[in-house]
Amino acid sequence: MTTFLLALQFLTIVPIKIKAFTEARFAKSMMFFPVIGLLIALFLTGINSLFSSLGFNGIILNVILVVVLIFITGGIHLDGLSDTFDALSSNKDKDKMLEIMRDSHCGVMGVLSIICIILLKISFLSSVSAQHKIGAIILMCVFSRWSLVFLISLFPYARAEGKGKIFSQGNNPKIITIATFFSLICAIVVFKIVGFMIIVPAALTAYLFAKLVTKKVNGITGDVLGATNELVEIAVLLTICILERIGLSWIM
Repeated sequence: MTTFLLALQFLTIVPIKIKAFTEARFAKSMMFFPVIGLLIALFLTGINSLFSSLGFNGIILNVILVVVLIFITGGIHLDGLSDTFDALSSNKDKDKMLEIMRDSHCGVMGVLSIICIILLKISFLSSVSAQHKIGAIILMCVFSRWSLVFLISLFPYARAEGKGKIFSQGNNPKIITIATFFSLICAIVVFKIVGFMIIVPAALTAYLFAKLVTKKVNGITGDVLGATNELVEIAVLLTICILERIGLSWIM
């Protein structure tokens, strides 16, 4: 139970104050990342139903959903996104890039990356049909959190310390296996066999982005994981929009 609460505390603003825990238990909490994604998604679908019943629809409702998503995650992933893009756009050496990622100030590219991600998220949510919107929200939140576990299992950590380092050192095959199994079950439940197809672009987006960053700083960081979460959310929504438009929606 503690490992689940640690994951909830790490990925959301839910007021849980667990201060005494081992590094092994903290690392083990990764297996619950997709579960936390599902809980976030269920909360968003509840908000979606509530405001729909009040007559809010279309882009207004989707703006509300994106704002709520930012709020309940504390903007942690957007912060990582802006720091990562500020670093990548600096064209500095590895040490300087890592220093930029730790800088609390947000540069032009960081601001633009946040604006672009928010606009894309609202646009794709507005493009998904009402029939598949709930499923899209669920897989968007589940696969994006799963992608964090996926990257930690594949790539080295670029820093000598940090929470990401604890995750990396405590990672083992059991964690990624459980996280993947849960994520695929969610995919099957909401989109049947097509759910298996959606995890492919999610994994590919995460892998290619991490590969790009690793070439720059010899590994991934917590900021890179946050950026990956945002990019995978977009990848999942885009994939569902494409599947609807090429005629696969009838088997979803």
